[in-house]
Amino acid sequence: MKKLILVLLLSTKAWAQEAPAKYNFNDFMVIEKVEDQEKKYNEMLRELPPQEHITSVTNDFRGELAFAWLATGNVERYNYYKSTKPDFSARQFLYLANALEKLFDEKKDYAAVAEISNALLQEIKEGTLEDVLGRTPVLKELNAAANAKLGKVDKAKEMIATLSSAEENPMREIPYFKDSKSNYLNRYAIVLSAAGENQSAFDLLTKAFREADSNPNTVTTFKEIYKKAKGTDKDFELYLKSLQDEAYQHYYKEVEKLYIASPQKTLKATIPSPDDATEMMTLFEAKKAVQDITLENLKGEPVPLADHTGKILVIDFWTTLCTPCVAAFSGFERVVADYTKDELQLFVIDLFETNSTVKAYVAQKGITLDVLRDEENLAYEVQGTPTKIIFDPSGNIRFYSSGYAGSTDREYYKLKAMVEITKALATAASTNIRG
Repeated sequence: MKKLILVLLLSTKAWAQEAPAKYNFNDFMVIEKVEDQEKKYNEMLRELPPQEHITSVTNDFRGELAFAWLATGNVERYNYYKSTKPDFSARQFLYLANALEKLFDEKKDYAAVAEISNALLQEIKEGTLEDVLGRTPVLKELNAAANAKLGKVDKAKEMIATLSSAEENPMREIPYFKDSKSNYLNRYAIVLSAAGENQSAFDLLTKAFREADSNPNTVTTFKEIYKKAKGTDKDFELYLKSLQDEAYQHYYKEVEKLYIASPQKTLKATIPSPDDATEMMTLFEAKKAVQDITLENLKGEPVPLADHTGKILVIDFWTTLCTPCVAAFSGFERVVADYTKDELQLFVIDLFETNSTVKAYVAQKGITLDVLRDEENLAYEVQGTPTKIIFDPSGNIRFYSSGYAGSTDREYYKLKAMVEITKALATAASTNIRG
């Protein structure tokens, strides 16, 4: 895991420094819109001699534009920049794979997903493209599922067969990349169904929902397969809800054990060390009450956390380079949607990074959560991300946890349970005081 993080940190090439100073690549990355990035890139080309247009001088810029355009669904612009043969950094290849997943999930262009994934897999096989972060299995999943959607069942089955074991993709079982296992199960079910194996696909997704190895995209697939397996979609919603309720209750009971019963406004939080589970390490240290902390939002405005006394407050610490941090956000968004602003406030608090970096990232990735910044990590001296803390309406710490739950649904269930337990016990305590 440390190696993965290091790879992401070392994501840009030294040769980007060869570009004219005013076209610094780090400045280029924080331009929020790809259209504006392209304008800046074209300005740079006008100042460079033609023989340097497709060289190491512009490599990182071309790689950035390729995945950024694909993330908007613009396959034509992606193909244009990909035709210049950029040498993708590890970060860029990760975002390229993410963009291809988005294109598939949004059902925009299955033919493009099949074609692009096949081309990338061929480059990896030939050694002209390096996959440092192990995204090859994801490309295979996408290729198989896209071909299944296109009716090319033999190709789909042949490709998905190479992914039948966990050994082919060990990262699938590790909660690091967003929805690794749930996406695989969804795509595998799509291939099974296309091959006429609807009962097997039904059983696969039933288990997935029951165990929370699922996400919103899986619902659409499951409904289609349910209808094929049962001959009707009657009672699908009831069946799905029963599976989701079962998964939620499982994690509710799991989370319930973590509730901090004794009211604490300050706390030195510990977790088992990742190197030795018998030893404890400090996760964060809350030396002052949450009501005494003020942080800035992305507009540079002060946000006193005391303003949210009287409601349940969730804060989650993250960085843009923390892949599991961002993976959790879709689950957070669902929790936020379940409550009014009077009941719950959730902030994701970026650590260590500049405002321009965070602001651009939030805009580029379409993050809708309320973002604050603690560039110096002064509020809680957090030792690892992602880390979340849940406060009751009086500002007492009731839960804390670290890491990503592994799927959008599981992240949603766990945080939802924490909020519901905090809410219920806070209401009970208030009733007892009045009584």
